[in-house]
Amino acid sequence: MEAAPGVGLAAPQIGVSLQLAVLQDGPDRWDHLSEEERAARQRDALAFTVLVNPVFEPVDVGAAPVAFFEGCLSVPGLTGIVARHRAVRVKALDAGGQPIDRIYSGWAARIVAHEVDHLRGHLYLDRVETRSVCSMANHARYWAGRPPSEVAHALGFSLD
Repeated sequence: MEAAPGVGLAAPQIGVSLQLAVLQDGPDRWDHLSEEERAARQRDALAFTVLVNPVFEPVDVGAAPVAFFEGCLSVPGLTGIVARHRAVRVKALDAGGQPIDRIYSGWAARIVAHEVDHLRGHLYLDRVETRSVCSMANHARYWAGRPPSEVAHALGFSLD
């Protein structure tokens, strides 16, 4: 995860058959974002976290999902728009086997959902708006810095 660099990694991504994921986010991962983009994503520091046997549920039931571009270390070089809940409640064990019952919101909730998807056998490509899938180079060229709603409009799909 550090070498990639990424913000999360699930054990199955490296061939380990465990229900375990690690998460971490900080300024070194978001320095390419403007303050407006970071605020829209609610992207704040997330300390290194280990989740063992995690389960999660949306906290914002009934609220519209929030869509942003995601990428994945398992599918290098691609990105696409994925709609996810802005807040989730996670129950898991930590690295020491102690129970965790925590609410994650903003970008941290997206990271948790993405990694738990891996543990359930899903990739972000299973949830992506297919018209938005592009190479990282084309994302940088055409879409970086533009709100997902503007990208959706340009590509002919709705985020609603």
